[in-house]
Formats: sequence, C-alpha cells, structure tokens
Amino acid sequence: MTFASLQLNTVVLSALPSQLTTPTDIQRLAIPTIIKGKDVLALAQTGSGKTFAFGLPMLQKVDAEQNEIQSLVLVPTRELASQVTTSLQQVANKLGLKVTMLCGGVSADMQKEELGSGAQVLVATPGRLLDFLSKEIVSLKSLKLLVLDEADRLLEMGFWPDVQKIISFAPAARQTLLFSATLPETLEAAALGVMYQPERIAANLQNSVVDEIKEQLYLVNKGSKPQALIALLKQNNWQQVLVFVSEKKAADTLAKRLNKAGISVAALHGDKDQSAREHTLADFKSLETRVLITTDLLSRGIHVDALPVVINADLPENAPVYVHRVGRTARAGQNGLAISLVCHGEAEALMSIRQLTGRSMETAELDGFPVTDKPAEQVSSTERKRPPRDKKANRRSQAKKSIKQFKPKRKSGE
Repeated sequence: MTFASLQLNTVVLSALPSQLTTPTDIQRLAIPTIIKGKDVLALAQTGSGKTFAFGLPMLQKVDAEQNEIQSLVLVPTRELASQVTTSLQQVANKLGLKVTMLCGGVSADMQKEELGSGAQVLVATPGRLLDFLSKEIVSLKSLKLLVLDEADRLLEMGFWPDVQKIISFAPAARQTLLFSATLPETLEAAALGVMYQPERIAANLQNSVVDEIKEQLYLVNKGSKPQALIALLKQNNWQQVLVFVSEKKAADTLAKRLNKAGISVAALHGDKDQSAREHTLADFKSLETRVLITTDLLSRGIHVDALPVVINADLPENAPVYVHRVGRTARAGQNGLAISLVCHGEAEALMSIRQLTGRSMETAELDGFPVTDKPAEQVSSTERKRPPRDKKANRRSQAKKSIKQFKPKRKSGE
C-alpha cells in the first residue's frame, strides 16, 4: 500500500518527507477516516508513526488562504511539543502553512509576537495555551480540528481541568482526534465525552509492547543498582542509552555516579530550564552525550533516531508508563533493547506491568551482582512488611551514639 491510496491529495503527496515511503498500520487505518471528517479514538504503539497519522490529513484540511488557527494539537510536555512541531513543519512549509509552537519555559512575549504574524496550526501544552486564551491573545473561533496527542496523559487529573477549559473556547462543530499508546478504561469515559460518535481504531493490542523490543530484566539489590548500571554500560559498546529513574533528585545523583566512573552522561528533568533541556537533549541526539538519565519527562513521544537501548533503573509504579518508556527504542520497525533493574521492593510494580502487557517478563541474576536482599513478607493482599532481621538492624543502628560503635567487633585471636 502507498500513501497515494489513502485519499491524500496530490499537493500533500508531493510534500511528503523522503523517509515516508510505506504507510504504517496506524497511518493506513487512520488517515482515510480522518479525511472523511469523523472523530477518531486511535490506539497505536509508540514509534508507530502517530504524528503523521493525524498530521497529514490535518494539514490537508487546512486552508492556506485563511490566516487563523484552524488546527490545534495539544500535548503534555514541551519536548513533545517541539518534536511534533518539527515533524509537521516538514510538510507544512512546503504547503505554505505556518505551524507555531506554544508552551511554557519560553518567553511569553516572544511567543505573542510570533502569533501576531498569524498561524494556521498550533501545537501547544495546556498551561501556556489556557493563559493565552484567557488573555485573548489566542482565539480558537476558527478551529476545525482538535488533536489530543498522548491523550491518556492529557485526560489525567493533572491536565484534564485545563484541557476541558481549552475545549470550551473551541467551536462545538469541530473534528476531534485522540491518539495514544495506552488508554485505561477509567479514562475512556472522559475521552468519549469530548467526541461525537468517534470511530475507534486500534493498530495493535492495547497497552502492548512492540515485538521488535527485546526485554531483559535483572533482579539486583536495591543498593546495587548504580553499580549494576555502570557495569552494564562498561561491558557493552552502546553508543546511546536512555536511562529512566522515578525522581528528579535520583536523576542528578545517578548522573554524578556515572560521571565519576568516567561515563559521558547528563541528567534531564522538569527542574531544568527550557534552554538547558533543549541543549541536553540535542547533545544526546547528536551523540555528544552517551547516556541520558531522565524522569518520565521523556517517556512520551520523544523520538531519537535508532536509539538502541533503554534502561529502567527504577520500575515505574504506573504500569502504562513502562510501555511508553520502552517505546523510546525499536521505533519505526527497528530493533531495540529494553533492560530493567528490578529489586524485591518493586515486585508489585512488576506484577502490574506483566498484567498490563501480557508478557511473562522473567527476571535473571546479573553476573557479579548476587541478590542478598530478602523479599518483604506478605502481611495481607495489600500490605508487606520488612523481614524482622532488618527491623532489628535498624533499631541497633538508631541506638548507636558514636561512629566507633558502627565498626565491627574484633574477633578473638585477631
């Protein structure tokens, strides 16, 4: 099948980037449906070409003679906003259409000036867009098409109130598209509430991991994770490695450990300002930095060409996040490796991921890192407690007053 068979007009076909030769499954299924004007709820694995699946028919519907915002793409993060904007501009520029990005972390005055010259397509994060709408800097009165990209994140309570307010500024007679790799049943009702008789499209089993990703899980002591990560990095000649941790502080701390071990590394998280985030990500993409340690800021939508390896230094507590994390590798049909360092304290998180993905995900021991930690005892179906020996050790430590008391006692004859 070719893009010419998907009801795209000759103008759009002539503007396609050279790498777009054969449509992916989600592009094949979604493009004709969107062109027909139907609302769409689309589920597709990360790296499957979702941006062009909604972007090509969206750009075909934009009137270049009308210098008002006709299409809006809402995304949860600045990094994803930048990536989607860059992808759409590859086609839009050839069509004489202007795509503008609106997000936090960038000068509002500069963005206001850019919008002053007009734009037909807007890619935005909810907070900054709502601020501009409230101040009447932006108008959605001419909006024809609304896209919620990474929709499950936008439907969560952290974003959903702002998204609802934004939708209230848009015409009721619009076309709405929701795209995501995962969509829990608890959020689907909210999704359907902003759509009109949507057509549901699934290019794969929901919440699945692509077959091109090889998963390896190693059971290690919690305290051994940094050294285990360093050992893996030194034993393998990976050019690029994206490492996920659960907390911002942990990203900085782990980066310092790797740097001391002589590994080219940088940390990226939400506390970094926008220019630093862009510079750090650019260095990683250009191979100036070998290892990038990040929080789930980069788990959604970020594309790095041929990224070979993703490592979970911590398992995410939210199982769908695992699907998004490992989906940073094996994109566009390429092969990739996803490694997870798992400790006994993450047993419940691992169980949730297994249930969500339907994969066995067996753990193995990592050479040189024997597991000495003991699993927490099961008190009830929802509660665990640490082994009694650990509690006694903690009480003994708390009772010690001097550094000398932490030194081991000399055995007789020593």
